[in-house]
Amino acid sequence: MAAAAAAAAAEQQSSNGPVKKSMREKAVERRNVNKEHNSNFKAGYIPIDEDRLHKTGLRGRKGSLAICVIILLFILAVINLIITLVIWAVIRIGPNGCDSMEFHESGLLRFKQVSDMGVIHPLYKSTVGGRRNENLVITGNNQPIVFQQGTTKLSVEKNKTSITSDIGMQFFDPRTQNILFSTDYETHEFHLPSGVKSLNVQKASTERITSNATSDLNIKVDGRAIVRGNEGVFIMGKTIEFHMGGNMELKAENSIILNGTVMVSTSRLPSSSSGDQFGTGDWVRYKLCMCADGTLFKVQVTGQNMGCQISDNPCGNTH
Repeated sequence: MAAAAAAAAAEQQSSNGPVKKSMREKAVERRNVNKEHNSNFKAGYIPIDEDRLHKTGLRGRKGSLAICVIILLFILAVINLIITLVIWAVIRIGPNGCDSMEFHESGLLRFKQVSDMGVIHPLYKSTVGGRRNENLVITGNNQPIVFQQGTTKLSVEKNKTSITSDIGMQFFDPRTQNILFSTDYETHEFHLPSGVKSLNVQKASTERITSNATSDLNIKVDGRAIVRGNEGVFIMGKTIEFHMGGNMELKAENSIILNGTVMVSTSRLPSSSSGDQFGTGDWVRYKLCMCADGTLFKVQVTGQNMGCQISDNPCGNTH
């Protein structure tokens, strides 16, 4: 209808020239054009299958992987933030630098405040020390303080200080370089440091053990003491005393020689009553005999007033 009216208006304009329209006609024509335009939703529409279109963006597994990467980066950022806060709180970094330690060009690391550490691993040939004219205080909270380098270990505990090493050790004065104590027995003779009165060891291998000329050499054990020599054991002294709570056993491949006055205290030796029979009961009794050259041998006691005359006497005729 609108097309017919437009055609009629065009014919009238072409035959009689331009035709002037009234305001009402113009408003009606404008309204019709707007109505047709607003109701024509298919203008310029082309039907397309969406499945054949090229899809953009992250979809499916790629989208899930991207989400996982984003979450992982977020977790790493949180961990990095926590580590930064801990370092800032421990090292105490402020506007004026680090408040707890100093770094020097020579490689020196200086702690300016009390530091709480677990394990310290110094570099090769490193030195741990204190400031000049100040003590270096190292404290373990109910735990021993252990200094270890390879197989050498120094342990400082509440009641004792122990040093263990498989390659030996030596102590020297850093100023004078004088050796105070060394286990290099081939070069230095072993001496106890000044002020040390006793040495507690479980096993010692040495050529000889001596004491000062003005002091006694005392060897004390809580259990059993074994003195063994590959080429013999020689015990020499002005007076030699053995005090023991159990048995004393002397063994030798060739002979045992006692040179000097030998005294045996019988106060703790077992004795039999007058009515016991020799050779019976729980005890087997022996008599200790000595030859003129100092050789000792034992004789089993089988009767009263028994001497050292036996058939296999090692002394021969003199005893």
